Amino acid sequence: MTGRAATGARLAASLLVLLLALLAGCARIPTSGPVGKSSESSAGNLSAPVFLPAAPQAGASPETIIDYFYRAGSGYEDDYAVARQYLTQASSVSWKPDQRALVYREAKVVPGEAENVYNYELDVAYTVDADGIATQSPEGTIEKIPVTVTQVDGEWRISALPDGTAIAEETFKVIYGAYPIYFYDPTFTYAVPDVRWFIKNKTVKAMTSALLAGPAPYLRGAVASAFPSGIKLARESVPVVSGAAQVDLTAKELTETSPEDRLRMQMQLTLTFRSQPDVVNVELRANQDLVRVEDNGSVLPPVVDKSVPSRQIAVSGNELVRYENNRISPLPDIQPVSSLTPRFPAESPVSQTAAFLNDSRTTLYSINPGQPARALTTRSALTPPSFGLSDWLWSAGPGATGGTEVVAFRPTGVAEGASVPSATLTPAWLAGRTVKDFRISREGVRALVISEQNGKTRVQVTGIIRGGDGTPRELTPPVTLATESGPDQGVWVSDTTVAVMKGAAGSNVTPELLSLTSGQPQQLAPWPGLVALSAGNGPEEIYAQSAEGVFQRLGNGWSPQIKGPIDPSFPG
Repeated sequence: MTGRAATGARLAASLLVLLLALLAGCARIPTSGPVGKSSESSAGNLSAPVFLPAAPQAGASPETIIDYFYRAGSGYEDDYAVARQYLTQASSVSWKPDQRALVYREAKVVPGEAENVYNYELDVAYTVDADGIATQSPEGTIEKIPVTVTQVDGEWRISALPDGTAIAEETFKVIYGAYPIYFYDPTFTYAVPDVRWFIKNKTVKAMTSALLAGPAPYLRGAVASAFPSGIKLARESVPVVSGAAQVDLTAKELTETSPEDRLRMQMQLTLTFRSQPDVVNVELRANQDLVRVEDNGSVLPPVVDKSVPSRQIAVSGNELVRYENNRISPLPDIQPVSSLTPRFPAESPVSQTAAFLNDSRTTLYSINPGQPARALTTRSALTPPSFGLSDWLWSAGPGATGGTEVVAFRPTGVAEGASVPSATLTPAWLAGRTVKDFRISREGVRALVISEQNGKTRVQVTGIIRGGDGTPRELTPPVTLATESGPDQGVWVSDTTVAVMKGAAGSNVTPELLSLTSGQPQQLAPWPGLVALSAGNGPEEIYAQSAEGVFQRLGNGWSPQIKGPIDPSFPG
């Protein structure tokens, strides 16, 4: 080798070492991992990014060791092998990183009260538990993780710490993804998404474990699962072999189920894995033996993301009308209601029953074909009506003693003059709050609730717990969605997305899309004077109304439709 060649080789080697050092020190810079065959431990999104955290450096202070240990939590490869280098041998064995992830906006190491004890102090944005359930936290939510250090061969190492990891918010968005696992409505007719957050290349096993553990708290009691209580994975892996996810379950619980339940289990898993590109089909196994799943036609696949009819109900000339294809027509077989000054109408998606409020929003009416309208309840204020499962009609308002009540009625099929089945719910989490809007989801087991207290608005989704006859019994403690607009109304756009806004006749209004699969609201194009929202099937079928007429969302703007009808609403 010539001197010039040797110099060039040394320079190239030096640059390579420098590049490797830079990569090792940048725990938050993702690099694309290699695409390979799915293995038992990492079946999932094979193109998920891989992080290269820095290993411990000689002579590092306790603060640096703690800070870089938590940065190394982004390196999930090989069971967090780099992060475990920051721990003593005993802690490395006992530490369980998958138990919890604290997602932070800012973090710092501060001394604790005892010698060699520190706190990793976080401004927490989200908390993700072992089953992927994410809980949002407002800015300024501080949590302190106690960490104890000790010296091992002259170097500081962590000897005591809680299970779990802490991840910067920017890093979390790259490493983790939002994935729906699926349950059923109580009739096994509809699929209900339960959105969870998992590391992108470990999703199949994580999804399976979460599904077996049951629904998130806000859906508990509201949804059903085909998997019996107590069933577990027979081995701690879900390998994907030639496109087949092999779900190996405890034999006793699996073999005691009916053929119909096993088919429903397979359908539930197939829906849950549909976001995974390497999963083509699902095999149920009992202690590794393949279990035959038969389909005799008695079990229908559940409806996913239930759609609504293309028509809308509206008010025009003080009467209820049908609005479709940018035209209005009379509502079939419905008697005149102009004397009641109808507003905010709703129509059942499965029958011809309709409902509306009066102009002052104090009385809720229902109306069946061939019958006059009947008053169901009168209160000082009511939310626009919304239909759910089995034609239950919902609204919310103050009770007789001033507390918030959610009311449901079942007027369909009730003879004129007969009493209407009803239920009144008083959820503790709505105490002291004013409900601005209450909308039932398309599959009927969840509700969008917008409420306000002391000028602060919450947008939440709750589950509906019903009795054996379908009568509503309770609303579950809700999950909260992030919003930037302080909205006073909202509508379902899909099974995981809602549109919300704060109506204002005299100024520009910017509606937002809020998703269970994202912590960030998506702002739509502003438009002057919007006062009402409706939504069909998907974000392109969002309608808004102002004094100038009805507008439909079109790309990054709004397209004028018709002038005249007010308060349009899709069935539901």
